Amino acid sequence: MTDYKALIDAETWAFIERTNSYYPPDTIDYTIAQQREIYDRMCREFFAGYPEGVAVETSALATPTHDIPIRIYRSASQAAATALYFHGGGFILGGLDSHDDVCAELCARTGYEVVSVDYRLAPEHLHPAAFDDVMSAFEWAAANREHPVVLCGDSAGGNLAAAVSHATRGHQRKPIGQVLIYPGLGGDRSRGSYVTHAEAPMLTVRDLEFYKNVRTGGVDGTGDITLSPLADGDFANLPPTVLITAECDPLSSDGEAYRARVAAAGGRAYWLEEPGLVHGYLRARHTVGRARASFTRIVDAVAALGTGEWVP
Repeated sequence: MTDYKALIDAETWAFIERTNSYYPPDTIDYTIAQQREIYDRMCREFFAGYPEGVAVETSALATPTHDIPIRIYRSASQAAATALYFHGGGFILGGLDSHDDVCAELCARTGYEVVSVDYRLAPEHLHPAAFDDVMSAFEWAAANREHPVVLCGDSAGGNLAAAVSHATRGHQRKPIGQVLIYPGLGGDRSRGSYVTHAEAPMLTVRDLEFYKNVRTGGVDGTGDITLSPLADGDFANLPPTVLITAECDPLSSDGEAYRARVAAAGGRAYWLEEPGLVHGYLRARHTVGRARASFTRIVDAVAALGTGEWVP
């Protein structure tokens, strides 16, 4: 058994306890509607507001079958890049409001335009609906923005960002970089953090199985790289990649595995495992010192990649 009392500091425990006060540990046994209500309330409670000088516009991208809501964040400075942000939530939770303040702060601190994408959620819209939506959002950004596009996402959103990077390698305006925050990339669940941190606070392997089954409708997606980017057999020509994971998270080994695959293919990838942090720590960036420092590293990575710099 992993000794989380030794790994996790008091500030992070306070964050975990505060989260659990809104979000019971057995929430995956609730209905999807109940889970969304709990998650949305928790996100509202953690909302930190907008930094001064950030202008926000909520709009939508039209596709032949449906509209994709987006929220655009701009600062007073002239943007040198657009960061497309894909939110977490296990492919069943979240939207424009759940990561609203994170995107606003990313905009304020990088000076970049940030576009948050409200992709369709399961179970109403099974895979590949979310992937299709974020691909549409990238195509829109590539066609409508002259400056480079950086992909950024946390958890489920990190999965989607990586999937877009794999799918757009032949694109004339492919992403200039990607920042993946505690992403789930479809790694080997028989080893590494999937075993060591199978019962981690905030996210367990049981949770991951639940989210995967809801996302796919129970269909076996083995080998589908739009579902699991680590299933790809070709890691060449991917954009420079920064992966930042939490030590106390079953998904952490996905960051290590993805970094190794990109490096073996001659690409540039940097993986950092944040000591003592847990899945979902972006919400702790104002109350936990380790999370605050990690968010600064995330901001710096997005800022550097947006100007074509390399950061390790």
